[in-house]
Amino acid sequence: MEKTKMASQSSPANQGSNHIHPIHQLSILRIAPKFIGVVHLQALPGDARATTSSFDSCYQQALADAQALIDGGVEGIIVENFGSAPFNKGTQVDPAPAHQVAALTVVASQIRALAPHIKIGINCLRNDALAALGIASAVKADFIRVNILSGTYVTDQGVIEGEAARVLAYRRQLHAEHIKIFADVLVKHASPLAPLSAEQACLDTWKRGGADALIVSGTGTGAPVDESLLEQVQSVVKGGVPIYIGSGLNIDNLDRLAPLASGAIVGTALKEEGRLQAPVSAKRVSDMQQALKQHWS
Repeated sequence: MEKTKMASQSSPANQGSNHIHPIHQLSILRIAPKFIGVVHLQALPGDARATTSSFDSCYQQALADAQALIDGGVEGIIVENFGSAPFNKGTQVDPAPAHQVAALTVVASQIRALAPHIKIGINCLRNDALAALGIASAVKADFIRVNILSGTYVTDQGVIEGEAARVLAYRRQLHAEHIKIFADVLVKHASPLAPLSAEQACLDTWKRGGADALIVSGTGTGAPVDESLLEQVQSVVKGGVPIYIGSGLNIDNLDRLAPLASGAIVGTALKEEGRLQAPVSAKRVSDMQQALKQHWS
């Protein structure tokens, strides 16, 4: 009898049902910004592709992009050490370099001072969730992005294992449960080490890994998300956790994709002429914000 009950509880169908407490679910949805713009830090002094010896010039570029995002009407900003590629894995053995962690802290702190009302997130690439949590706690940020929270993936940095237990424990040690974990499902620029369905990846990241929100992306930076993948994730979570579009949303496809998600993290499409290396355009931000209002009130 007991074995039958346990087997029933552990089946994918039951794991995917909405067992999250309604009050907890509402609190997540209430704090979660819908339209999140990205501040990409350029290559920093100490990085392999650095073109400057001045941290200040990097900070100025980042703050100019942040101001354009704020002027355009985003609800949240996530700061990434994007220009530091090729990245360290972000594991205990291969953590993000100290200068990248420091730069993320400085920029996030300045954005917090610039716009106290904006929700701020940290993504310490490639997958240094502990550093991101430490930064977020220090600067009073609201969420972090974790590319690989659960499972094992083959990436351009090598094989990376999710460390959900370590991440959740460290968040508890910091007394920072208010900092939400936005985690990728089948993250871009990576493939599962073993065959893994979207349904199981979603359940592992959400139910077992403890993610507060799920991110669904295309195959790479700026690549549109697969509509069918969004639909699969929606069918699994059944409204129990916010789902974010993590790449490729633009003014041309948002009417089709936005209804399938709770929000979006947008980088490339908000830059001048949609060019990845260009500055953020406040007008492009405003245009997207106005278009998204029709879908996300």
